[in-house]
Amino acid sequence: MKLQEMAQLNNLEELVNIDEEVIGHNSRREYIKKGIEEERCIVAYDIKNQIVGFLLFDTHFFDCSFISLIIVRPTERRKGYATALIDYFINISPTRKIFSSTNKSNKSMQEVFKVNGFIESGFIENLDEGDPEIIYYRSR
Repeated sequence: MKLQEMAQLNNLEELVNIDEEVIGHNSRREYIKKGIEEERCIVAYDIKNQIVGFLLFDTHFFDCSFISLIIVRPTERRKGYATALIDYFINISPTRKIFSSTNKSNKSMQEVFKVNGFIESGFIENLDEGDPEIIYYRSR
C-alpha cells in the first residue's frame, strides 16, 4: 500500500473536511480543488487506507518550490504524517530549492521543519498582525 500519493478529485470532500476540522471553516475549498487539478496536492494515508493529511505546493516562489500548506488531522498528529508528506514532496520536487513558512506562534510546525532539515531563511512582518511569518529553506 502506498502511504502518500497525488490527490485525486474524488479526495476533495475528505480533504476539505480535514481542513475544516483544523481551521474551523471550508474557505479553502477552491484552493484545494485547484491544487488537486494541477497535481500540486499530495495526500497521506494511515494503515487503514484513510486519508489523514495533505500537502499543497507550488513553484511560483522565485521559481522555487514552496510548500504552501501541510494539514494533518488533529487526532493523527505526532505520528510522522507531516514528515512523510514532506519526504515524498522532496523526492518529487520540480526544483532543487524548497521553501515553506509558518507563523512565529506555531511552535509545533517550526519543530516539524527543523526535524526535516529545514533552516530559517528570514521572516515577513505584517501578514498576521503581531505574528511574523518565518520562512524556511532546504535543498533537495
